[in-house]
Amino acid sequence: MSVAGGRSAGAEAEVRAAAAGLVAAFAAHDTGRYFAAFAEDATFVFPTQPRILADRAAYETAWRAWEADGFRVLGCRTDDTEVRIVAEGLAVLTHRVRTHLAVQDDADGEELRERETVVFRRSPGGRWLVVHEHLSPEP
Repeated sequence: MSVAGGRSAGAEAEVRAAAAGLVAAFAAHDTGRYFAAFAEDATFVFPTQPRILADRAAYETAWRAWEADGFRVLGCRTDDTEVRIVAEGLAVLTHRVRTHLAVQDDADGEELRERETVVFRRSPGGRWLVVHEHLSPEP
């Protein structure tokens, strides 16, 4: 294996670990740990939002509004995960997401089936942080 290939494989493993931490925090509705996985300048495209959320603070504001309406994550799992290292310190992850949510008027909650693209950038400190997230309903 070449040195470059070894670096790429190591970076892929690091991105997969960062993504697993992100999903675990989301599944536990651990907002502190969840939002710490995003760069401050991260952008977000969600099917329920009329506009792109331009930074992490905008997402946190939207999240608090959802919570006020009864939103709570009860669980989350992913599969079909693919990671591509597209440049030094930059990776694209795609996967399918199954999220179990509590919603205000439904005691059993609901399950969302979505596809997601997440762009990670290695921070100067070496952590892989999300810089863009795009969710779409699974067809």
